[in-house]
Amino acid sequence: MTDDESQADSAAAESLEVSRTIAAPAHEIFAQLTDPHGHVRIDSSGMLQSADGAPVTAVGDTFVVHMDREALGDVDMGKYDVTVIITQFVPDEHIEWTISGRTQPPIKHLYGYRLAAVDGGTRVTSYYDWSQIEERYRGQISFPVVSPIALRATLGILARTVEQG
Repeated sequence: MTDDESQADSAAAESLEVSRTIAAPAHEIFAQLTDPHGHVRIDSSGMLQSADGAPVTAVGDTFVVHMDREALGDVDMGKYDVTVIITQFVPDEHIEWTISGRTQPPIKHLYGYRLAAVDGGTRVTSYYDWSQIEERYRGQISFPVVSPIALRATLGILARTVEQG
């Protein structure tokens, strides 16, 4: 595998992780990841339709994403909103969030990005972790909701977005 090829953890580990080197500085990449509209711009799943809110700057910040699960064709949820809640935040290095929406209590799955400076740009690792989900959802919801292919594709869109400036 080359340095830019993505790697996925074992499905049994209850998390996925993929990485890619992007030819841009961390602060430009992080600007996309902290902007609610940036999430919509780079989404490869087609579920994220639009967003409301200001760029996030700290743990606890939130924004709303208008969703359409029809893009995945797996669960008939129609259009709905989720609130993104920032759970980890280190400027230009790490952002993580969970969501709260129609399903209550929240499922407690986590999404995030870690960034590290490397020769030629920034190594960006995208992850999806469902190891902390509420016990009541185990066996009722099929995980992972987002595939390694979708994580890789989102990194590709992120690269295109920031590299084209």
